[in-house]
Amino acid sequence: MAQDADHFDYVIIGSGAAGSVLAARLTEDPGVTVCVLEAGPPDTNPWIHIPAGFIKTLSDPSVTWQFKTKATANTGGRQISTTQGRTLGGSSSINGMIYNRGQPADLDSWAQRGNRGWGYADVLPYYRRSEHRIGYGEEQRRGRAGSLPVTDMDWFHPLTEAFIKGCEGIGIPRNPDYNSGSQAGVGYFQRAIVGGRRVSAARAFLHPAVARGGVEVRTNARACGIILDGKRAVGVRYLHERGGAPRSVMARREVIVSAGTANTARLLQVSGIGPAALLQSIGVPVLHEVKGVGENFRDHYASRIVMRARKGVTTLNQLARGLRLAGQVARWASGKPSILATAPSHVHVFWKSFEGLDQPDLQCVFTPGSYAEGKVYVLDDVPGVTAGAWQHRPESTGWVRARSADVFEDPEINPNYLSNPMDRQVHLGGIRLLRRMLSTPELNPFLEAETLPGLNAQSDDELLDFAYRNGSTTYHLIGTARMGPETDPTAVVSDQLLVHGLQGLRVVDASVMPHMPSANTYATTLMIAEKAADMIRGRPAPEAEILAA
Repeated sequence: MAQDADHFDYVIIGSGAAGSVLAARLTEDPGVTVCVLEAGPPDTNPWIHIPAGFIKTLSDPSVTWQFKTKATANTGGRQISTTQGRTLGGSSSINGMIYNRGQPADLDSWAQRGNRGWGYADVLPYYRRSEHRIGYGEEQRRGRAGSLPVTDMDWFHPLTEAFIKGCEGIGIPRNPDYNSGSQAGVGYFQRAIVGGRRVSAARAFLHPAVARGGVEVRTNARACGIILDGKRAVGVRYLHERGGAPRSVMARREVIVSAGTANTARLLQVSGIGPAALLQSIGVPVLHEVKGVGENFRDHYASRIVMRARKGVTTLNQLARGLRLAGQVARWASGKPSILATAPSHVHVFWKSFEGLDQPDLQCVFTPGSYAEGKVYVLDDVPGVTAGAWQHRPESTGWVRARSADVFEDPEINPNYLSNPMDRQVHLGGIRLLRRMLSTPELNPFLEAETLPGLNAQSDDELLDFAYRNGSTTYHLIGTARMGPETDPTAVVSDQLLVHGLQGLRVVDASVMPHMPSANTYATTLMIAEKAADMIRGRPAPEAEILAA
C-alpha cells in the first residue's frame, strides 16, 4: 500500500519550463493547490546560476539526466549524449539560455494539421505573456511585462563583429530582432540573463509561486506511474530512491505531465499508456492503448566547423585561463560584462541552405572560441573559433521507448538523425554555408586555417562522413506525445493537450509539438504552458493578434 497519500487540485510532474509556468499560473486563482514533483534536487548548485557554469552542469549527473542516443550508422556508430535538466527549472537550469521563437509559419503549420487555436496569431499573446523583453523589439510582437527577462548581449569580441560584417558582405542582412516575426539574417542572440546571472524558469516562475502560496514542491521525487481510475487519471506514484517504498499524491482535478520529451514518453509507457506491443514486451499491463506515445520523435542535429586563429589573436580559449580568467571573474563579481555571463553561442545566422528558398531552413551559430576535438565543452589549448549549423525542420523521425518498467533505467532514445534524404541535403548546404561565412575578407585577418573537418573534406560523401562522425545533438527534443486530432492514429493529445481517450490527464511540454519549430525549443515550450494554463483554468483565449504586414 502506498504511503503518505495527499490531495491537491493539480499534480504536475516536472518543474522545467512548462511545469514552472503552470504552477505559477494555476495558483493565481485563489484557493487552488498544486503539487510539483521534481525528480532532481533543488536548484542550489551555484554553477546553475552562473551562465558559463553550463560547462560544469552539463556533465554533472546530480542535476541532469545523462541520456544517450542509440548508436547508428548516421552517427558513426556513436552514442550521443542528449543531456536533460534534472533539478528545479529542468533544462532551463542547464541550457544555453537562448530565447528564440522561430518563424510564424511554424505555428501556422500546427493549426493546418487540425490543431485549432495554435496558429501564430492565436499563440502570439502567450509568447508575449511570459516575456519581459529588455531592449529593442516591435511592441506588437514582444512582451514587456512578463516574468522571464530577455536581454541582449553585453559582452562583445572583435571576432563576432567581424563575423557579422562578413555575413553582410555575402548578402545576409543584419537583423536587429529575429523574434519580431521576420527571422532571416544575422545578429546577436537574445538570452535569459540579467545582472550576470541565469534566469531559469524556476527563478522566473516557480520560486515566486511557491513564495506566494498554493504550491508544494517535492524534490528527489521520481514519478513511477500515473494512477488511473478507469479512464480517468487521479494521481501519481513516485519514488525517492530505487527500491524504495512508492508514495502517492492524488489530484482532485488533473494530472499534468511536464516531464520533458524523453521522460514524458517513458512515464506514460510504464504507466500502461502507449503502444500495446511495446508495453507487453516490457511487462507492463496495457491500461490504455495510444499508439503514438514515444513515436514521432525529432531533434536538431548539428555539425560544427573549427578554425584556428592567427598568432596573437586572443579568443575565449585564452580568456578562460590563468590571469585572464581571474580578470573576467573580477569583472563578473563587480557586475561588469564578462565571459562568465555570456551564452555559449554569441551570434545567430538564420539563412538558406540553397538559393531560391522563401524562408531560412538553417540555424547557424558562431562563438569566438573552440573546444578540444572529441571533448564536451572543454576549451582548446590554442586560439580558435567555432561555427555550427543545423536544419530548422528535420524530417527524420525516431522514437523514445522504455526498456523496462523500471523508471531508473534509461529509455532507448533513437532520433534517427539524417535518415531522411532531404535532411542530408540540407545539412550539406549548411556545412558549405559555414565555410563561406568563415572565409570572408572581414575574418581573414583573424583566422589561419580550418582544423575541423579540414579542407581535405570537399565532396558530398566526405562532408557527410564528417557529419556522421562528428555531429551532435542541440538538445531540442520534441514530438513523443504529438498533438493532433483523434482521427490521427499517431497523435497522443488533442489540441486541448488532453490524452486521447482519457480524462484528467494532460501533457504540457515539448513532447506535444507536432513538428519542429525553426528554433531552440525553450521559448515555444513556455508559450505552450501559458496557453495550457488558460485551457485548464477555463479562461477564454485572447483575441488572435491582428498583425501588420
